[in-house]
Amino acid sequence: MISRPVMWGRLSAIGAVLAALVYVIDQGHKLYMIKVFDISQHQPVKVVQGFDLVMVWNYGISYGWFASHSQATRWILIVLSVAVAVLLWIWLARQTRPYVAAAIGLVLGGALANATDRLLHGAVADFFHLYVAGFSWYVFNIADMAIVAGVLVLMYDSFTHEEKQTDK
Repeated sequence: MISRPVMWGRLSAIGAVLAALVYVIDQGHKLYMIKVFDISQHQPVKVVQGFDLVMVWNYGISYGWFASHSQATRWILIVLSVAVAVLLWIWLARQTRPYVAAAIGLVLGGALANATDRLLHGAVADFFHLYVAGFSWYVFNIADMAIVAGVLVLMYDSFTHEEKQTDK
């Protein structure tokens, strides 16, 4: 019988380092945009055609779904984020492929960064606005980009990796 690690595995450091990097970069960027640059007083900032910097507080989840200003919803989303982070950490501890551990780290760091926003501000701070030909994509942040990148890698893995089954 092979024992599987529960809280720390051979590749946990990869995920932990990436999660920490995503968290620090995202929170540092948010601090800069809100407190130093004061984006709310300067928006929109045109970067290039189709891309602006703006200040949007997201009181829901992705795309503003389930948006609510209630404290109950805020705390439900915080608790849910922490629960997902714990499950991601357990999944990370069991990884045998470095790129999957890295992907989980990206999702974990992004989830914790956005949960921190909810805890400190009651909502998630978003800044990047993409648009083209009258179509406006949602506003997002660095944590969201890390989550999407991690999920894309995990989806790729789910379609390309064959799990070796050992039946004894």
